[in-house]
Amino acid sequence: MKKRQRADIVLYEQGYFESRAKARAAIEAGCVMINGSLITKPSHPIALEDRITAQAPFPWVSRGGVKLAYALTHFDIDIKDHFCLDVGASTGGFTDVLLYNDAQHVVCVDVGQNQLHEKLRQDPRVTSLESQDIRNLVAADLSQKPTRIVIDASFISLSLILPHVDRLAAVKCELIALIKPQYEAGVAGNKKGIVREIKIHDQVCLKIKAEIEKLNWRVQGLVESPITGGNGNREFLIYATR
Repeated sequence: MKKRQRADIVLYEQGYFESRAKARAAIEAGCVMINGSLITKPSHPIALEDRITAQAPFPWVSRGGVKLAYALTHFDIDIKDHFCLDVGASTGGFTDVLLYNDAQHVVCVDVGQNQLHEKLRQDPRVTSLESQDIRNLVAADLSQKPTRIVIDASFISLSLILPHVDRLAAVKCELIALIKPQYEAGVAGNKKGIVREIKIHDQVCLKIKAEIEKLNWRVQGLVESPITGGNGNREFLIYATR
């Protein structure tokens, strides 16, 4: 009898992907076949002898890049030669997209450590500020004021971030923020970390829109993310200018 293991573990251990997270993302995106048959569950049991066909589901260092790339195209946002600030950079999916679109420089800010992809760490166009809360960042920490700002923050409401982003931004600036309802709706709107009610999605998006406008930014558009969050939550991208 063949010994079987989870597909995401086998794909990672055999070097198809550099992490189990990326292996899971590829499987869920329908990019993995076992013995000619498509699999969509990371827990799918496979044997080491099985024939594996796999391809990356996206060209960025993390699936977050898919979201920002979609927003840039949807809203027709120009990044070329702009000084950018990436709030909640994590692995660097958003930063990867900004560099691909010819950003002059990207400052990555994240409260975590050692998360930014090595490819981005080595890029001279990237400055990584680790263990750094955006709320404590001051203008002197940046070589210049950003003209493009992107936000993909977790475990915190955008309401707590936006005023600090506002004071760091250039006089003329464009903002793209990822709205995650599970961090905006409060305990009452969450069921085991998942926000399912469309009514709550709408309320959250309207709340963030109002808070951005209160800071004298103009909201130019709002669109649902082309992919869900890692936990299956629907997410939304909001675009504003000033």
